[in-house]
Amino acid sequence: MKKTLLFAALCVLPLCAAAQERLDSVVVSATRAGKETPVTYDMVGKEELRQSNPSASLPMTLNLLPSVVTYNENGTGLGNSSMTIRGSKGSQINVTLNGITLNDAESQEVFWVNIPALTSLLSGVQVQRGLGTSASGPGAFGASINMNTAFVRSEPSATVELSGGSFGTFMTSAAISSGKLPSGLYFDLAMNVGVTDGYIRNGFVESTSLFAVVGWLRGANSLRLTYLLGDQRSGITWDGIDLEQYHKDRRYNGAGEYYDDNGNVCYYPNQTDNYAQHHLQLNYTRQLGTHLTWVNTVNYTRGDGYDEYYKMNRKFPNFGFPLSGRSDMIYQKKMDNDLWVAASSLRYRSALLDVTGGVNLSWYRGGHWGEVLWAKEAPDYPYSTLDWYNNTGWKREQSVFVRAEYHPLHWLTAYADLQYRGIDYKLLGADDDWLEYGAVEADRLNYNKRWNFFNPRAGVTGAWGRHKLYASVAWGHREPGRGDIKENVKGAPTSIEPEKMLDTELGYAFTGRRFQASANLYLMEYWDMLLETGRLSSSGYAIKENVPRSWRRGIELCLGWEPLSWLKLDGNVTLSMNQIADYTSYVPYEDYSALHAVRYGRTTMLMSPSVIAMARAAFRPWKGGRISVDAKYVGKQYIDNSMREEMAIPAWWVANLQAGHQFKLPLGLLDLSVYVNNLLNRMYYAAGWRWESYNPASDKVESGIGVYPQAPCIFMVKLRFTF
Repeated sequence: MKKTLLFAALCVLPLCAAAQERLDSVVVSATRAGKETPVTYDMVGKEELRQSNPSASLPMTLNLLPSVVTYNENGTGLGNSSMTIRGSKGSQINVTLNGITLNDAESQEVFWVNIPALTSLLSGVQVQRGLGTSASGPGAFGASINMNTAFVRSEPSATVELSGGSFGTFMTSAAISSGKLPSGLYFDLAMNVGVTDGYIRNGFVESTSLFAVVGWLRGANSLRLTYLLGDQRSGITWDGIDLEQYHKDRRYNGAGEYYDDNGNVCYYPNQTDNYAQHHLQLNYTRQLGTHLTWVNTVNYTRGDGYDEYYKMNRKFPNFGFPLSGRSDMIYQKKMDNDLWVAASSLRYRSALLDVTGGVNLSWYRGGHWGEVLWAKEAPDYPYSTLDWYNNTGWKREQSVFVRAEYHPLHWLTAYADLQYRGIDYKLLGADDDWLEYGAVEADRLNYNKRWNFFNPRAGVTGAWGRHKLYASVAWGHREPGRGDIKENVKGAPTSIEPEKMLDTELGYAFTGRRFQASANLYLMEYWDMLLETGRLSSSGYAIKENVPRSWRRGIELCLGWEPLSWLKLDGNVTLSMNQIADYTSYVPYEDYSALHAVRYGRTTMLMSPSVIAMARAAFRPWKGGRISVDAKYVGKQYIDNSMREEMAIPAWWVANLQAGHQFKLPLGLLDLSVYVNNLLNRMYYAAGWRWESYNPASDKVESGIGVYPQAPCIFMVKLRFTF
């Protein structure tokens, strides 16, 4: 999907560092690894991001990096996208923008559909694998993505992009930059509007993003105010389709389906996800003499939105009606949230020592409630009087860290990183199913917990000539998320503990003029990992429980070769074992009256392929021209942790093509790009879910799976004019 990514942005070792730090971009240095930090990371630069497919979300743009697996629910790149890194899911990947976390404090997820078109706004991305460096927000428990918009252009500029392609996909963006003015002031403004019909039914997306910066940079001072808006309306696509339906019509989506009075199949047109998110950041950076830099950031994030549904044959009492019977209903599940963050760090740099210390304070409030809009059998009811559900979560975090790199010899770097996190989380109110089970006070959520974590890291890097070798070890924790907690505490709660991991990394790299190679061995050892075992809450929802021992162990290999000045070949492969030491599944009886235990012993973790690989050839066949062909392979995965073949997602691979040419015009540069994704039109699905129940009469477990179909061959064309 991207062209001419330098090998250093694809290999697993820090073969290249960020450019020389500037005062305007030092704000992100507290969370980023440097070229001598013994952390496994990749850098993706501004030009690589600009040349990516304009309809691709950031996860899809990073798809070719080692150990990364991505998929998109509607097929065109816009809409809901998910990614795993080394098998670690989204809630275990810490994402920061200019040093401030974007992960939702409760779910710990980043919903990429809510922050569209980031690739056109960013000046760089660093992807760390493993525990990485200390960061604010939920701890990186498998990987972290550090994004940066803090970059001041030296000259005024303006850019206009127009893109269009398959399934009614159109993108329009414009950006203007003042450059640094004589007074030290500068401003940047960018806007992006995107629409698509989507590959699957109801997979449409309407998205708008706005990015604005006003700053002042002079001498030893930098002051910067940043605003980012993501606003989207999209069709609900997260239900997927069952495998039987997939083979009949892979574009089918049952969201909003109902039957009219004559028995005809109809689809509710507003079965949608609607959300807007505002990010406001104020940063002040001060250079205190030759060696000290002081960075301060205050951030406020506001989000609000709702999902709207048409559901058939719903019980009146379950929605707070003082009525009996059933009815078709239209309702909304609504949410709003506020996040305040204050971060401050002080960095000392000399020839022998680089030390950074900092503090992060955050406060979060998230509200969740439901509103009934219409009931077919009670059209005149005063719905605003209903007491359906309403709950609120509050989360506070205090974290401090100190990180140091010491250079006792010119070829040797010793590294230490110590972090403390203190988290308070409170969840109160009624969940959306509490009325179904009697609406008694005991079924309301009432959770209040404090966690204190100490996360140490240490390592060493040696570099001589064209060779580099590093080793590191890190200990980390991750608190349960809202979804982990709220089902577990209903009815008779079971104990739920934070997850713990010991991450060991050992890497080697060789960097030649035309050839590069690297290898990284990782051992990610888990204690108390939270997994769905099949146990159910009193309301019938899956409970996550702590599994005593599990691990992800693997090796990441990269090669890069430039045999000719116009040809560059790159590739990477990850070989891994992702296992649970002793797994027992609890399958509900058909009537949910009891659970049937099935012990599987040692199994492979769900959605964790043992083989992930990429190959790419990039050509420059003529002056100003470029052609890139890549292929991505993802080995067999399992939808659950039982390792049964009927729960397997078959291995798949796809090829992509990108071509472009840059024209020099009197007023600027015109860049024409063509993108072909899934070049060979392969039909596959990349993720899924499963259901199962136990039949005591036959003593058998009956099950089925649902999947997320990926789009066939799709095209995009982009015109970019810069002047």
